[in-house]
Amino acid sequence: MDELKNPFVPGAGIQPPELSGRDEFLRQADMTIRRTTCGRFGKSFIAVGLRGVGKTVVLNRVKSISDALSCKSALMEIHEEKELATLIVPCIRKILLELDRIGDISEKVKMALRALKSFIGTIRLSYEGFEIGLNVDPQVGTADSGDLEVDLPDLFTSVGEAAKARAVVIVLILDEIQYLSEKEMSALVMSMHRVAQSQLPIVLIGAGLPLLVGKMGESKSYAERLFTFPMIGALSYADACSAINTPATREGVRFTDEALSRIFQLTQGYPYFIQEWGYVCWNISSDPTIKLNDVENATPQVIE
Repeated sequence: MDELKNPFVPGAGIQPPELSGRDEFLRQADMTIRRTTCGRFGKSFIAVGLRGVGKTVVLNRVKSISDALSCKSALMEIHEEKELATLIVPCIRKILLELDRIGDISEKVKMALRALKSFIGTIRLSYEGFEIGLNVDPQVGTADSGDLEVDLPDLFTSVGEAAKARAVVIVLILDEIQYLSEKEMSALVMSMHRVAQSQLPIVLIGAGLPLLVGKMGESKSYAERLFTFPMIGALSYADACSAINTPATREGVRFTDEALSRIFQLTQGYPYFIQEWGYVCWNISSDPTIKLNDVENATPQVIE
């Protein structure tokens, strides 16, 4: 088999050739964003699942959905070495500058830029080496207390009012949310609570490990009512078969029913493993019909 034409792509956060079994999650994301666009409350949600089930992949697809709906979106990956404030400021700055360029001068947008300048001033004192330019005066008394649980909700409110003034929805997409500190988690939940109460057009769609649900509930008890937590897990047999055979068929190749059944048995529908088995089976097969013995011959290499 021609390895150059191999459609399978085992890796971290890489878009698979066929995104099977995630239609409901993407439908929910689309509906949440559309409802917010129409001025109706769209409940933010955070997907939870183990590593390798495709959480990052679906978040990338959510980014495409929000962009197609003319929203202002920002995709951020949380990690332990960098604080939430320093991750979110460049994204908020970019969004506000884009809002500032839309139409006539908007006082709400200018106020949000000044609130961001105030927020930057407080985090510059907290995080050594943090520096970002913004050519406006700070909004004294807004987002400048130095307490993240006070300042981040103030900032989100100002940004949400700016977005509302421009009739634009902002979609914040956060991956690996479980890495937030307790203080950051609390500040984020409080910010989205404030946004929801004020019916401002900011949507949060995120993902993290299953432990995240408990962490958010411990941070603020109302988090369990503020967000929904859809599970992203293993694929069903039908979806696993689709993930394997659909991209193969596009290249004139097919897996026999026995081969598909064995791959599902070995992988238990775990999406990353499906890509690994599909990739190696393709490379070692001698003809365009991939059979059970190809799967068995591929298995030692996949396991290694």
